[in-house]
Amino acid sequence: MKKHVKSFLLRGMLFGGFGPIIAGFIYLILSYTIENFTLTGNQVFIAIISTYLLAFIQAGASIFNQIEGWPVTKSLLFHLTSLYLAYILCYLVNSWIPFDWKIILIFTAIFVATYLIIWISVYLSMKSISKKLNKKI
Repeated sequence: MKKHVKSFLLRGMLFGGFGPIIAGFIYLILSYTIENFTLTGNQVFIAIISTYLLAFIQAGASIFNQIEGWPVTKSLLFHLTSLYLAYILCYLVNSWIPFDWKIILIFTAIFVATYLIIWISVYLSMKSISKKLNKKI
């Protein structure tokens, strides 16, 4: 378990910086597309910290799919839950979505649907590759 925690932290630190870079690009684009777009220092600080944590958790959470002793269902649930919590908290803290239960429910439905579509696509791709490799053997 210690090995997995260490890997989670290492992956998070390696890729965490991408969050603030992406936030910077989004704010740059918004500044060119929205007239009188302004941000306070507090908003920028919160965006930098929250997007760093979002990217850190997203990168680190990839370790859940590589823990050999865990069943696939457990790995996916830990991965999904950690990503969902990171995203929903980041979006709420930055006021990118309002704290309204209906909107949070819509966000949740879209997030889970997108997550499942991506993982079903990955699963089917890996299954296809495995079949091709097995035929060659």
